[in-house]
Amino acid sequence: MKRAIISDIHGNLEALQAVLAHIGDQRVEEIFCLGDVVGYGPNPCECLDLVIDRCRLGLLGNHDQGAMFDPEGFNSGAERAIFWTREQLEGASGDRGRIDERWDYLGTMPRIHRDDPYLYVHGSPRNPVNEYVFPEDIYNQKKMEKLFGLISRGCFQGHTHVPGVFLESLEFITPEQVEYKYQIGQERFMVNVGSVGQPRDGDPRSCYVVQEDDKITFHRVEYDWGVTADKIYRTPDLDNFLGDRIKEGR
Repeated sequence: MKRAIISDIHGNLEALQAVLAHIGDQRVEEIFCLGDVVGYGPNPCECLDLVIDRCRLGLLGNHDQGAMFDPEGFNSGAERAIFWTREQLEGASGDRGRIDERWDYLGTMPRIHRDDPYLYVHGSPRNPVNEYVFPEDIYNQKKMEKLFGLISRGCFQGHTHVPGVFLESLEFITPEQVEYKYQIGQERFMVNVGSVGQPRDGDPRSCYVVQEDDKITFHRVEYDWGVTADKIYRTPDLDNFLGDRIKEGR
């Protein structure tokens, strides 16, 4: 099985279109989305439509959940963005069936997916929607032991927007350290697949991974982030900082 895994699109249509075009050149058999299709970005409806049409699996992210219910734990900018996103979904023009389909899709997104021996979540094996696992957590032995105790071999996740590989031996490997290719060994691992629409590792290019047998390949994809940023700047309910950060990958 050759599978593309994307996450954290955050309403960034230009990034998602570029990534899907890149995936089309990889001859993958299916696409998994690990959540946060919406939130922050200016095109939630269009991004949802593409995920519905192109992804075999779409997991629930915290921003997807926030669009349906009251957002919890969001900062003020993220909260304003999610309420604006909800308004776009509710007031969308076009086919009524498609509008309902978006809500139905959000409402039926699973929190976790197992394809033994692998696990797929948005946040973490312990809290699939909301828990962050940052690179510096390798120094929190108790937390990491609990997380790896829930994994049989490997886990794929997003949420932090920082790509890389966590090993059970309390090591974090950046994609650059392995020349963007990680060979799965005997040690249990967690892979953060990075973010399509809002990278935060200092590289503004979109990030996703391809899983094939015992090999995981990280891909970085250029897109016209200026177009997305300008849309954000023209939308009063979206903080300008959201446009600034996609230019800098932070």
